[in-house]
Amino acid sequence: MNIAVVQMNPVFGDVAANCDRICALLQRADAEVVIFPELALSGYFFTSREQLAPIALDRESPALAAIESVCRQCNKVAIVGFPERNGARLYNAAVTFDPRGERHYYRKTHLFYRERFVFDEGDTGFGVSEIGWLDLRIGTMICYDWRFPEAARTLALGGADLIACPSNLVTHVWRMAMPVRALENKVYVAVANRIGSESDGSETLTFNGRSAIYGYNGTVLAELPADTEGIACAPIEPAKTRNKSFNPINDIFADRRPWAYRL
Repeated sequence: MNIAVVQMNPVFGDVAANCDRICALLQRADAEVVIFPELALSGYFFTSREQLAPIALDRESPALAAIESVCRQCNKVAIVGFPERNGARLYNAAVTFDPRGERHYYRKTHLFYRERFVFDEGDTGFGVSEIGWLDLRIGTMICYDWRFPEAARTLALGGADLIACPSNLVTHVWRMAMPVRALENKVYVAVANRIGSESDGSETLTFNGRSAIYGYNGTVLAELPADTEGIACAPIEPAKTRNKSFNPINDIFADRRPWAYRL
């Protein structure tokens, strides 16, 4: 099967425009699984809860329903970042749409920079979505979660073949770490980053693109430039991630010694 990462520049605060763009890119992508950036439906640089609240979406949002409809029509899985409203709580979230009618939600655990003043800390933990018709297990983490190896390890121990990472990355060190996350867990890792800049009037954030798909041995399978919109696709073989051995004797999961780790 093919997976794809989409690199785009969302329009800040314009859910309708971003939804239309996501649906169009989803239709174009030559892949069964298509991953979009963090907060792709809203833009990123909200600086207060009062600013975000009118933009945040509940799970019955027409925008989410529209994307789900395209998934059904195209028979594709989509992973999309959005600001979730749940009562008085606001989450930096991602939803995995299965065209068979299921949704799987993840709420960002580790909040980066000013996000902690806008969003509530995620409460879902790191779970794995079973996509039965593809025989694929997807784990989701969002952007800054990559800094914590426990996140990727938890997903891998939970059976993930693929770790999807919707992102709005503004540093460059992630490009060193992401291949390692793939290698140390023997899983595919797909980073859908965004491009463009957003400003709050006193500070500007510039997002650095380079969306990529990494093989389970840490190699780059596909990558996009730093400053252009686009779609990168690569074939994956999920079953090959499930045997964690790398020689006739050693297995990176069977060789773990949890009693010796102080976490």
